[in-house]
Amino acid sequence: MKLKSLLVGLGLLAGTTMVQAEDPLKIGFVYVGPVGDLGWSYEHDMGRKGLEEYFGDKVKTTYVENVPEGADAERVITQLAKAGNDFIFTTSFGFMNPTVKAAKRFPNVTFEHATGYKQSKNLGTYTLRTYEGRYISGVTAGMMTETDTIGYIGSFPIPEVIRDINAVYMGAKSVNPDIKIKIVWANTWYDPGKETDAANALMDQGVDVLIQHTDSPAPLIAAEKRGLRGIGQASDQSKFAPEAHIFSVRDDWAPYYIKQTKAVMNGTWEPKDFWGGFQDDMLTLASINPNLPTDVRAKIDATQAMIKSGEFKPFTGPIKDNKGNLVVPEGHTLTDVELAQVSWYVEGITDEIPR
Repeated sequence: MKLKSLLVGLGLLAGTTMVQAEDPLKIGFVYVGPVGDLGWSYEHDMGRKGLEEYFGDKVKTTYVENVPEGADAERVITQLAKAGNDFIFTTSFGFMNPTVKAAKRFPNVTFEHATGYKQSKNLGTYTLRTYEGRYISGVTAGMMTETDTIGYIGSFPIPEVIRDINAVYMGAKSVNPDIKIKIVWANTWYDPGKETDAANALMDQGVDVLIQHTDSPAPLIAAEKRGLRGIGQASDQSKFAPEAHIFSVRDDWAPYYIKQTKAVMNGTWEPKDFWGGFQDDMLTLASINPNLPTDVRAKIDATQAMIKSGEFKPFTGPIKDNKGNLVVPEGHTLTDVELAQVSWYVEGITDEIPR
């Protein structure tokens, strides 16, 4: 969906009054990968560009890419604050504690951290309901697989990734009772070589549909070479694997960045924990391949419509973990706070979560 229509839908065009200021609002972004990863960091940078397009000379943005999680992140965030940035977005889970520390040191700077769960008076959090897209990915993979074996390339065993693995498996299980899922941990967000090795390791084990939680198109390219299938991560990766590509679950951050910048400008910003998904048009299915069977395409559309309308929520009980414990009671849907703390695999996943 084009930026303009998204902004109209969020009420950011009609009746908007820009706050006039002599100096532009300075906004900094911190990325864990390169802006050219064509995945997670790429889409955050597209959001930054959408912010510039909307506000023009009322904002001045800067970004730092390829920032390792840990001490380097704290150094970079501190430098951005000292450089006079009024608003700083840090966009990876491992930036959480460095962002918390920086928010304490710079109380007059507004911070927002993506995928984390710690807030303070000048620090908010935001994330996407990526599990919604993963559930549809699982449904699709469960219908498409000929070996009843699908694969997931994990980055790091944090709640977001564990939650999404569960969503994939539950989606696949809903259409294929014989489904098995194999998981390989790449221990990186972006490393095309490691991602390719992980993809090949899974395909060597009989996986014929790949789903990834890493950011390069390398797994899709590996699937294309072997005549198998895969689903793109974070951005539209269809051009890298015209036959293998089923669809990509695309993130669109621009509407959120614009909305929060408006709030800082007009003094209404306050720390919140925001979750965006299909309902907000911040999560979309990009470039659904026309080579899909008719029944698969119909199921994709129907499942997405049910999630977008709120009729169906993937993490609604009863759900047991793979130890036999009831982790989501019947009729209960996990709250956002509970979703942010998922540390268990659902029943049927035979792997153990790395510690």
